[in-house]
Amino acid sequence: MQRRSAIVALLASACLIAGPAQADTLKDALASAYAENPTLEAARAQLRATDENVVIERASGLPTVSASGTYTEFLKQSSASFISPDRSLNAGVDLAVPLYQGGAVRNGVLAAETRVEAGRADLRGTESAVFSQVVAAYMDVIRNEAIVGLSANNVEVLEVNFQATSDRFEIGDLTRTDVAQSEARLSVARGNLQSAQANLITARERYIELVGKAPGELAPPPPLPGLPTDVDTAVQIALENNPDLIAALERAQASRYDINVAGAGRLPTIEAFSNGGYQNYLGSLGNPSSSEASTTAQAGLRLRLPIFQGGRVSARERQAQATSQAALEQVVATERGIIAQVRGAYTSWRAASAIVLSSQSAVDAASLSLEGVRAENTVGNRTILDILNAQQELLNAQVELVTARRNAYVAGFTLLAAMGRAEARDLGLAEYGPLYDPVANYDRVRGNIWDWSQDEDPAIQSVRTVDIPAQDAEIPETTGREQ
Repeated sequence: MQRRSAIVALLASACLIAGPAQADTLKDALASAYAENPTLEAARAQLRATDENVVIERASGLPTVSASGTYTEFLKQSSASFISPDRSLNAGVDLAVPLYQGGAVRNGVLAAETRVEAGRADLRGTESAVFSQVVAAYMDVIRNEAIVGLSANNVEVLEVNFQATSDRFEIGDLTRTDVAQSEARLSVARGNLQSAQANLITARERYIELVGKAPGELAPPPPLPGLPTDVDTAVQIALENNPDLIAALERAQASRYDINVAGAGRLPTIEAFSNGGYQNYLGSLGNPSSSEASTTAQAGLRLRLPIFQGGRVSARERQAQATSQAALEQVVATERGIIAQVRGAYTSWRAASAIVLSSQSAVDAASLSLEGVRAENTVGNRTILDILNAQQELLNAQVELVTARRNAYVAGFTLLAAMGRAEARDLGLAEYGPLYDPVANYDRVRGNIWDWSQDEDPAIQSVRTVDIPAQDAEIPETTGREQ
C-alpha cells in the first residue's frame, strides 16, 4: 500500500505534464471548432448580411430604370369620345437619376461601411469567445480524466486497506471500529468516483458540442505565448485590440452618420428624369386614315422641396441623436467591462499559478506524511483513522493540483482573449488551411449593381453531433495511470 500510494502521488504531480503519444492536441481542437462550429458559421453569415447594407444604401444614389405595359379591352366606350377603339396596348420606360438628396445617400453609405467594420470586430470577438470555451472544455476533460484516475486509485487503495483491516480484525489485532472507519471511507470514495465519472461525461459532451467530435487522448496544452508581465500592460493592450471595444467604437461612429441621414429629410432633392411611351390600338379604330400607333418622349429635372412634414424629420433626427448617445455610453460601458475582465483574468491567472506551486508542495508533503503515518502505524503509534485521514489529505491535494493547473491555463487564455490576442491568426491555425477572410465577401458584393445576381441557397456548414455516440467515463489506460 505504501508503494501504491507513493506512485499515485508522483503521478498526480505529473498531471498535465506527461501525455500519451500521438494524442489530439489543443490546436487540433481549436482548428476543428474554427472550421465547423455553428456559432462561428452563424457569425460569418451575419457579417455577410451586414456587407449587403453598403450595396443597399449605395443603390439609393444610383439611376433607376423601370418599364410598364398594359393591354386594355374597351367593353363600352364613352359617347362623347372622338375615337372608339376596341383595344389598346401601352408601354413605357422611365429613367430617374438622383442628383442631390441632402447628403442622405453619402452618410447612409458611410454608416453602412462603418457597421461593416463593427461586424468584423464582432466576428473576431465571437472567434475569441468560442476559442475560450474550447480551451476550457479541453482542460475540463483533462482535469476530470485526472480526477477519475485519482479517484479510482483511491478506491483501490482503500479497498486494499479495508481488506487488510478486516484481516487484522479477524486475528484480534484491530477493533470493529477500525473496520467500520475503513468501510465508511471506502463507501465515500466509491461515491466520489461516481461523481467524478459523471463530471467527466459532462465535460466530454461539452467538448463535442464545441469541437464537433469526441475527445480522444488529449495531449497536454502548449505554453501560452505573450502573457503580460503586469496588469497595466494587459489593460493597455486590451484597450487597443479588444474586438468588443472596437465594435462599440465603430457603432458609435456609425450612429453619428445616422443623425445626418435623418436631418437630410428637411433638405431639397433633385433628380433628372426621362420617360418614353408607346401606344397602339391594334387596328381597332376602324378608320384607315387614323394612325393606330404613337410614341412619346420627355426629359427634365425634378425638384422636391419639403415645406411641412408634421415634425417627422425633427423626430427622426432627435431619435438618431438619442441612439447615438446610447452608443457613446455603450462604448464606456464596454471599456469598463474590458478593464474589469482583464484585471480579473490577470489576478485569477497569477493566483492559480501560485496555487499550482503550493499544491505541488502539498502533494509532496501529503505523500511523505502518508508514508510516515503508515510506518508509525506498524509500531502502534498511529491508528487506522490516522491513515485514512492522511490518505484523504493526499487525494485532496492531488485534486487541488490538477484543478489549479486547469484554472491557471484557462485564466491565462481568457486574459489573452480579452487582450485581443486569442484569434485564429494568433494561434497558428493557418497551418490547417486558409483562414476565413471577411474582406473577400465584401469586395465581391460591394460593386455589384445587377439586380439578378444571386448566391446559392444557404446550406448547413457546421457538423451535427447526433451521430456521435454518448460518452462514458472510461479513460485511456495510460491516462488513468499517469494522472
